[in-house]
Amino acid sequence: MAIRQKCDKKRIDLLDATLHLVNNHGFHDAPMSKIAKMAEVSPATIYIYFENKQDLINQLYLEMKKLFSAFAFKNYYEEKCVKESFKQIWFNIANFKLDKVEEAVFLSQCDNTPMIDDAFKREGLKHLQPLLDLWERGKQEGVIKPISPYLLYAFTIYPLAFLTNKQYKNNCELNQEKLNEAFQAAWDSIKL
Repeated sequence: MAIRQKCDKKRIDLLDATLHLVNNHGFHDAPMSKIAKMAEVSPATIYIYFENKQDLINQLYLEMKKLFSAFAFKNYYEEKCVKESFKQIWFNIANFKLDKVEEAVFLSQCDNTPMIDDAFKREGLKHLQPLLDLWERGKQEGVIKPISPYLLYAFTIYPLAFLTNKQYKNNCELNQEKLNEAFQAAWDSIKL
């Protein structure tokens, strides 16, 4: 059992090193040699866990989507009304972006670049299914505008990346009052 844990630790160390290097230097300036050095393993060790750099990035993306999903749907119950359910998810996502900065930055990069293979992006979308289902329920109940999930995401969730980025750069403090205002603006943009 100890050998298995040690192996899992090496995989996690490789993912952590990749996350840090991609966030700070970009995808192309994060060679396998730097990843291995930062993870304190030999470059050959990477290939025990990942086929190549693209596989490493794709796997990191899925791990970050799982983490994001765990945050986003914490204490979410389908039985609540659409607005309250959405509010829970929205604030969970805000907390993820504020508390898990490196992970949030990486996912934002993935949203805005072609560095993740399409099959992995489709797999990553599955982690948003409860939100997509909630929006569908909201449309059926006549609570949410009958528009594309992409538009719903663009007007409600995507602005959080902008706001949290401004906070990271000390341009805007996201206190509870501002977060409440931001949520209300997001809700107002999609409600009927």
